Amino acid sequence: MRILAIADTEAKSIWDFYQPEKLAGTDIILSCGDLDPRYLSFLATMSHAPVYYVHGNHDEKYKRIPPDGCISLEDDILVYEGVRILGLGGSLRYRPGEWQFDQKQMRLRVMKLRHKIRKHGGFDILIGHAPARHLGDGDDLPHQGFDVFTELLEKYRPRYFLHGHVHPTYSRDYKRLGAYGETLIINAYEKHFFEYESEWEEQFPKLKPFEK
Repeated sequence: MRILAIADTEAKSIWDFYQPEKLAGTDIILSCGDLDPRYLSFLATMSHAPVYYVHGNHDEKYKRIPPDGCISLEDDILVYEGVRILGLGGSLRYRPGEWQFDQKQMRLRVMKLRHKIRKHGGFDILIGHAPARHLGDGDDLPHQGFDVFTELLEKYRPRYFLHGHVHPTYSRDYKRLGAYGETLIINAYEKHFFEYESEWEEQFPKLKPFEK
């Protein structure tokens, strides 16, 4: 399964200079938030791949301009071609905003999903906007990750965790790929194509694990 993970900034190579072959062979598109809803609608229209998304902390506009043809994964588990995908958008709260949560609020969201997670026997991909705490997040409050995300990775050991929110310009320590436990962590800033079946086997053994 070929996956396109996206977040934070629209890829000009796709949106401004679109050619059909750029999305050819893509089976599913997963948005990790803070993207123009019209960009998601464009991808849903121009690609044969379904587009699923979680919200970023700047995505309150989705109420006014919904991403047509796309499906929200917020607080839900989708099974696509046998792959279980769990979605939890938003960032750590640093100002008033709908898609911002303190640590306790995000933990409550996860607690409400326990039945769904148990019913599906866990999940294979976790999609968030924010990173997990101490796993590629920032030191400043707006870009710190969620503690409960780290706990989810430790308990359920998904194959992948996709997130955005932390941009390459924020730190010299920015990583596109990272490892924690048995999970390959992908920062989906702008875009990242990968093959579900092979990316983990090819990349994970080469990566230096995150240290909490």
